[in-house]
Amino acid sequence: MVGGGQGAFIGAVHRQALALDGQFELVAGALSSTPDRARASGRALRLPESRNHGNWKELLADELRRDAAERIDLVVIVTPNHLHHPVACAFVDAGFHVVCDKPLVHTGAQAEELAAAVRRQGTVFGVTYNYTGYPLVRQAREMVRAGELGAIRKVVVEYSQGWLATPQEAGGNKQAAWRADPAQGGLGGAIADIGTHAENLVTTVTGLRIESLCADLTAFVPGRALDDDASVLLRFEGGARGVLVASQVMTGVENGLRLQVAGTGGSLEWHQEDPNRLLHRPLDGPARLLTRGGPGLCEAARRACRLPPGHPEGFIEAFANVYLGVAGAVRAHAQGRAPQPLEADHPGIAEGVRGVRFVEAVVASAASAQKWTPLPD
Repeated sequence: MVGGGQGAFIGAVHRQALALDGQFELVAGALSSTPDRARASGRALRLPESRNHGNWKELLADELRRDAAERIDLVVIVTPNHLHHPVACAFVDAGFHVVCDKPLVHTGAQAEELAAAVRRQGTVFGVTYNYTGYPLVRQAREMVRAGELGAIRKVVVEYSQGWLATPQEAGGNKQAAWRADPAQGGLGGAIADIGTHAENLVTTVTGLRIESLCADLTAFVPGRALDDDASVLLRFEGGARGVLVASQVMTGVENGLRLQVAGTGGSLEWHQEDPNRLLHRPLDGPARLLTRGGPGLCEAARRACRLPPGHPEGFIEAFANVYLGVAGAVRAHAQGRAPQPLEADHPGIAEGVRGVRFVEAVVASAASAQKWTPLPD
């Protein structure tokens, strides 16, 4: 693992998700940008001293010195955004499998460079759009694929939080500070941090490609350099329309991610804070409530469940499902075979590239007087 040491939120989440199904063991790390804190973080996690490094370059050099059978199988990158590109490129070029947090990198050019390296090396690359790991998100995806909603007409996705309603970055909040800094966070604020999750959720469930968009970005908190609120109109290939809202200044809201998809034959509705329920409203019958682990679920959703019905599963388990997909892909790679689709069910480099292109298009649209901004293929 690179990053994710003391004072980091998401690093611990990754480690818990990695450990949940016994598929991975954390054996090496460079867990902070400060060497002393990196090593202290590694000692706290009981990493062996020989594999507890002060920076990621030392980690990479040490692994390359080792016999192939002793090397790590996978590196997980959970640093602030500006380090994703150099770290990911270095490990991919060295032949290692990689999982990287989102958004993938800062620019489309960086994303394309990284994608080319992955294609060249033929390695596994995962991106932790973790909400795709929820069983009922996978159920929704399969229902759309099977045509149960008919032709998709309308998609509404909202991701609202309130934790940045005040200038947290000015008060010593480490997580807020780098997200609000363009040099570290990149082009977008809320649109990159949580808007990319919303875009990925929409695209994963519907399978639709965004053709063009019309965006409004705002920084409500005085002095904030990046947006903390985004409203985006979406046009999809095939004629469907959508609305995407991403805000981190919705005071009092915790993690309000919700999705509605409507087609000619019915609609679906899912809320992340109540993730074990999926509401299906068919055109020609009564509404039905699908529950995690309950009857009527597809194979993709059943595979993502660990507990019997009525025993809630949540954020860590969804995150772990992404890592289960990565584990299946890595195992298939080691065996020299193509993985089965559900065996390697995880967001990959293509989803990461698409997310970066989405942020660029939103930022360009918000700065333009042109109503609609096309997205590149």
